[in-house]
Formats: sequence, C-alpha cells, structure tokens
Amino acid sequence: MASVEASLTGVLHFLTPETESSLYRNDQVRMTRDDRGNFVEAEGVSTEPQEIAIQNARALASAEAMTLERNGFELRDATVADYDFLDHEAVITGYYRDCEALLAEATGGRVWAFDHNIRSAGGQAEKRQVKGGQDVQGPAHIVHGDYTLQSAPERLTQLTRLPSVNDTLKDIIPEGEGLIPEDAAAQALADGGRFAIINVWRNIDPVPVATHPLALCDGQNVEPDDLVVFEIHMPDRIGENYWAKFDARHRFYCYPAMTRDEALLIKQWDSAGTLARSDGSHADRESDGPCTFSFHSAFQDPTTPEDAPDRWSIEVRCVVVY
Repeated sequence: MASVEASLTGVLHFLTPETESSLYRNDQVRMTRDDRGNFVEAEGVSTEPQEIAIQNARALASAEAMTLERNGFELRDATVADYDFLDHEAVITGYYRDCEALLAEATGGRVWAFDHNIRSAGGQAEKRQVKGGQDVQGPAHIVHGDYTLQSAPERLTQLTRLPSVNDTLKDIIPEGEGLIPEDAAAQALADGGRFAIINVWRNIDPVPVATHPLALCDGQNVEPDDLVVFEIHMPDRIGENYWAKFDARHRFYCYPAMTRDEALLIKQWDSAGTLARSDGSHADRESDGPCTFSFHSAFQDPTTPEDAPDRWSIEVRCVVVY
C-alpha cells in the first residue's frame, strides 16, 4: 500500500542560477543523442542539487487533487494487459492503442501515440536493449519539460511527414504517409486551435516503484525566468527541452509506490497555456486556466532502502488535438 505521509524530502537537480534564461533556441546549452536514444555528449550544462519538500499527492483531499488541465499531471487507475514492454512491436502495436484510448477519455481530443522510452538504472548499466527498438535509458535526474515554445509545434508538423531514423514508428507507417493527418495539424496550429503533447508514464514492474520516484511541479507555479532551452541534437533533427532553474515558489508532488495498474498523465505542452504565447506573459492568467506543462524529474529519496528493487518504467508520448 502506498505511503500516506503528507510529504517527504527529496533531492532534485536544477540548472545553476547563473545559466541564462531563454524561451527560445540557444545552442550554448545542448546535448547530442545517437540513433539508439543514448546521450553522447553535452555542453553548457551546470547543475546543482536542491533538497526540497515533495508533497504526497495521494494524501490530498479530493477537492485539492492535481489535474492534467490545471496542474499538468494526474494519476489514473488504468489496468494494463500483460505486454512484454521490452518488445518494441508489442508496445507500438498494442500498448500505444491503450494510451490513446486513455488520453481520449481524459481529454476528449483525438490522440496519436508517437514515441516512447523504457527506463531503468540497472537496465542502462547492463546495456539492455529493447527487442527491435532502442536501448534502455536511465531515469532522468534533471528537472525539465519535454517540449518548448518552438519545438512543440515543430514536432506536431514533423509528425505529418514521413518518419525518420529516430521515430519509433518508422517501420510500420505506410509509405508516403505521416502519422498525423495534415488537416488535423493545420487545425491545431491555426488561430483558435489547440493541441497538447502528453506523456503516459507507467511502472512496468510487478512490484511498486521504490527507487528513482518521479516528482512533478504544479504547472501553475512556473514562470518564464525559470526556463532555459536545452537543445537535443539527433541524427535527423534538433529537438528542445526546457530545463529549470530553482525557485522557492515551485511546488513539487509525487505519487509514492506507483503500481503497474496506474498511469500518470504528464502534460509536456499545451498550446492553450499562457507560456505557449510568444511573449510568455502571465499577466492575465486565471488560477483555474490550463497550465502549459509540468516540470518533472526522478529524484533521490533518502529513506529508500539500499536493497529496494530497481525501477522499470515506460513513458509514451502522445499528441492530442482538441
């Protein structure tokens, strides 16, 4: 059973305060990634640890519960079939459909799953590979968001075109087609349109998560000065994350001991959020309006036993067009 303690103390890693804030592309902070998903080298990255209080989201009253729309994340009961998550084909032909159905129910939008990662610190150390897919990655111990003001609409547009070398669906999309219809993307990118990129995060081990738990920042607490564009140079394109600088206003939450039959929905970008405007202004934000995204990171819980089982997880990235 999950812990019901109101909060715990965890160590999260942020960019140093001296790092220049930027909402836009900045090639001074970058990393190179190979065609198997592995990070190769980095430059311009200087981080510092912060020991902070992380609230137990399971202990919140129902009226205070975190929601995908307002806060950028929410937990859902979501029983899953007995997939072999280390089989690429099983994931992209079966589990992707489950994620699409879950997000369609949660958002009311049209959903396309387009990418995923398997993460395990032990699996990465052992150089484990997904059958027919990429290498197992380690948990990400840096506070970040997966898309930016520039890279989110770029990624939506890219998904209307032929898949390329880093795309997980490159071998199954019919020749001459993209994943997302061009008219759906055009509708989402037009004035009055709306799209989001949302991750479906799940523990794929039979035992509850005990190591490298995930912390999530309430998206209502994020301001432009917190953000630094971090370029990801891949063989076929340049992607971007937002990495975060620490501010005491941030409020982080976690769901301790997540099980295999729970799914954590994490908003990576929402074009209806105020940070998605070109100036990043929050001047007219209402407290109940949609946030743009939730910062998140694996973290070190000092109370974790030394013999706790390794975390194995999957995150599936999905586009939602409203």
